Amino acid sequence: DNLLAEKVEQLMEWSSRRSVIRMNGDKFRRFVKAPPRNYSVIVMFTALQPQRQCSVCRQANEEYQVLANSWRYSSAFSNKLFFTIVDYDEGADVFQQLNMNSAPTFMHFPLKGKPKRADTFDLQRIGFAAEQLAKWIADRTDVHIRVFRPPNYSGTIALALLVSLVGGLLYLRRNNLEFIYNKTGWAMAALVCKLVAATVKNKHLGKYYFLGKSQCDLCKGESYFISLLDFEGVNRHVDKDDLLELCTWIFGEPLQGPTSKALKKTK
Repeated sequence: DNLLAEKVEQLMEWSSRRSVIRMNGDKFRRFVKAPPRNYSVIVMFTALQPQRQCSVCRQANEEYQVLANSWRYSSAFSNKLFFTIVDYDEGADVFQQLNMNSAPTFMHFPLKGKPKRADTFDLQRIGFAAEQLAKWIADRTDVHIRVFRPPNYSGTIALALLVSLVGGLLYLRRNNLEFIYNKTGWAMAALVCKLVAATVKNKHLGKYYFLGKSQCDLCKGESYFISLLDFEGVNRHVDKDDLLELCTWIFGEPLQGPTSKALKKTK
């Protein structure tokens, strides 16, 4: 009982300093693997050092931090659940002990018994969004965490800058707006949209990173290559002067309403 109380007290002290507790091999074996334990532990196995070049690890860690902070600062916070992290460069022996050769990986260590198959989060199929992790934790521990995200104004700022740029361009060229019907301009704009869409899609794929090589980077390269091949599709539409069909090709669905009517008038 005294040993258990000491372990819980130490974990609570670490949690008061930071929501995610960093662990090396010794701490992992003492606080996660060794009994007695009356608490559950979520462990993120990762490789965050720059030389590992694991961009997926950094993205997953951001979501993990959001989830851990949501738990730490919620009214339901208790000593029944702790969030920890084991970095490959700080706990390579833990990776070897668990026969683990990929990162990031999320595991739940229950308060009693050994982890089961369902205690390993299916990151490759589900992704690593904080909300998905919270749902998995609720299924494994009955602890429900409401995810709170800090406000992000980057999208609003980017939109404002884009609108300002377009508005300034239209103002400077207000006496000559023929460039709006330039085929090459529409083709380049469509290509940029496709490349951005490919980047955003790959950012949320949640692919595994096998130590030494990133599959996510290969996936991005493939999407960029496909987008470049799609340039032929852009030319096919603009050659026919069909702006409505071009917008349908870009956004994946027909446009409706006033925008559709306005584009039809340009044909």
